[in-house]
Amino acid sequence: GILFFLGILIWTMNTTPKGFVPNEDLGVVFSDISLPAGTSLEETKVIITQIDKIVRDIPEVSSALRIVGRSLISGSGSSYGMVISRLKPWNERNRDVKAIIGELFAKTAAIKGAKIIFFAPPTIQGFGTSGGFEFQLQDKTGGDINKFNDVGNAFLAALAKRPEIQYASTSFNPNFPQYQIEVNVAKLKQAGLTVTDVLSVMQGYYGGVYASNFNKFGKQFRVLYQADAQYRANQEGLNSIYVRNNKGVMAPVGEFINLEKVYGPQAISRFNLYTSIAVTGSPKAGFSSGDALKAVQEEAALHLPAGYSYEFSGLSREEMAGGNQTVFIFLLCIVFVYFLLAAQYESYLLPLSVLISLPIGLAGVFIFDKIFTVDNNIYTQITLIMLVGLLAKNAILIVEYAIDRRRKGMSIVNAAIEGATARLRPILMTSFAFILGLLPLMLSTGVGAAGNKSIGTGAVGGMLIGTIFGIFVIPTLFIVFQTLQEKISSKSPFNEGVTGEQDLIESEAKSAH
Repeated sequence: GILFFLGILIWTMNTTPKGFVPNEDLGVVFSDISLPAGTSLEETKVIITQIDKIVRDIPEVSSALRIVGRSLISGSGSSYGMVISRLKPWNERNRDVKAIIGELFAKTAAIKGAKIIFFAPPTIQGFGTSGGFEFQLQDKTGGDINKFNDVGNAFLAALAKRPEIQYASTSFNPNFPQYQIEVNVAKLKQAGLTVTDVLSVMQGYYGGVYASNFNKFGKQFRVLYQADAQYRANQEGLNSIYVRNNKGVMAPVGEFINLEKVYGPQAISRFNLYTSIAVTGSPKAGFSSGDALKAVQEEAALHLPAGYSYEFSGLSREEMAGGNQTVFIFLLCIVFVYFLLAAQYESYLLPLSVLISLPIGLAGVFIFDKIFTVDNNIYTQITLIMLVGLLAKNAILIVEYAIDRRRKGMSIVNAAIEGATARLRPILMTSFAFILGLLPLMLSTGVGAAGNKSIGTGAVGGMLIGTIFGIFVIPTLFIVFQTLQEKISSKSPFNEGVTGEQDLIESEAKSAH
């Protein structure tokens, strides 16, 4: 029976989706919309308005906000935008945020020329901008940015074919039309100027410079100077911008620089000092973030060439780091319980009758998680540690009572049966009271429902199966290990406490005479 439940435990652990922190339904859906590089603000506004209408037609959406020129993931630019939608209260809708996001992807798939992704905000604020997973592609060769982009696109295309991945997207694009400034240093030297002089003037006129503050009406205002839009609308405006040399003579900036039309990324980011491409994604329904991260690792091993690698970031990085710690924490709990019981029973074998019964209840955790499609996340792992104490408590009640009956001369089998019979009622009362108390967590809805269900479902399954089967298994384990204990121990198991008291009384009487 123990081997059977141990097999079930291993199978359910391997087949239950693994995650870190479940994505909660926070009642908000974000979107990231990016159009081809160089798209005007007016064209972007048309697409954003079309997407906004689709979002508002979803019956669960109560309101929506559209923003043109900026998005959470892609950043600022005329070709970017986003739509933020607020969902109706949980008691007024029948679907969760995952189902709504799936419908939004389907309804916006027909919009051509725009990259559109929908995502829920992260459960833990401060770890990235979206739920799901995040990682950074890294170019460790320091090579051409266009080659790096080709490698990244090929890797994302391979990820898109995986059944675990709903989407994996990046805002990196090396095809933005730009001007490359070439400074004629020789002319600058002849005119008594430096490169810094020219570029500082251009920064002020075109980019804007924070100059100072001034106080008025009891408030402090910032002073920023910048040329009006009509004077920086085209390349000819450079002829109207002058720079003062060291002799006080004004010279047009256009005399010292040449502009060349090129294409490049809007911004270059670095991660661990390497040029990087930030990738965000989400697992498909029925898969956890752990499944998605495993898919990323497998595809990276197959498709990333030498010199290119990846690093997880945000909450995904914490998930990978925390997953390795859980095993050690769980083993530490088992070792602590074992030595505590070994000291209590004065035996290294009897604690095994308690610990070997634990896989039955732990298998119940994963069985219920499998039935109710709950991820093996951090809440489930906390439930496992909690159940180690609760299930061990039931076993300790039976074993302690059986040891006491054995010391009074009862046979091992009868002592085990007597212990299970005498402790049946308190075990059932406390266990089922605990199970009924956890049902609201198991059936919860609304904010925090994913975490509550993870704890409630695992704890209910573990206590229910561990209690029902443990009543029969624990006495059997006591019979096995008590028999082994008596075979290898030279100390008599009978009347230890009574014999000790009689010896003490006799020794005191002799000393008195």
